Amino acid sequence: MSAMTEVSSLTGRLLVATPALADPNFDRAVVLLLDHDEEGSLGVVLNRPTPVDVGDILEGWADLAGEPGVVFQGGPVSLDSALGVAVIPGGATVDGAPLGWRRVHGAIGLVDLEAPPELLASALGSLRIFAGYAGWGPGQLEDELVEGAWYVVESEPGDVSSPSPERLWREVLRRQRNELAMVATYPDDPSLN
Repeated sequence: MSAMTEVSSLTGRLLVATPALADPNFDRAVVLLLDHDEEGSLGVVLNRPTPVDVGDILEGWADLAGEPGVVFQGGPVSLDSALGVAVIPGGATVDGAPLGWRRVHGAIGLVDLEAPPELLASALGSLRIFAGYAGWGPGQLEDELVEGAWYVVESEPGDVSSPSPERLWREVLRRQRNELAMVATYPDDPSLN
């Protein structure tokens, strides 16, 4: 397998923070990788809701955002920018992808938040708005994977719009069909055991 094939295969997958990951930005984080190639990686943290309503910053998109209708902190980089991630039910064919939506993986794609919301309203199954993103330079994520900072697992369209984002870390681990399912029971503070 070439390095490029190996690297690009992580787009659309989830990075699930291991209990050993010490960076507080990613404590119990579930990151959807939106782009991963030889130039680096970009993703959004799916389980960090903020108290800010979508309507407070992107009024036109508020009615299309799933519950909870708040902005999520996508990561520590560029917190003043917004990314829209949406699921199109059944995925969209290349020819049938709605204007303003670009497929990332399967039914999951990026929304052009500059486009009129009406263009996508009838096609969207769910939409989540993220302030900022998580980013890694060339080889940086691969180094973190070797160090054991992340579990890499398959994403499901429902991960993007989980109605209980505070439980997503445990839910993603619990559905794994290997020893990772047991990690879901890892205590929040192991020193209390």
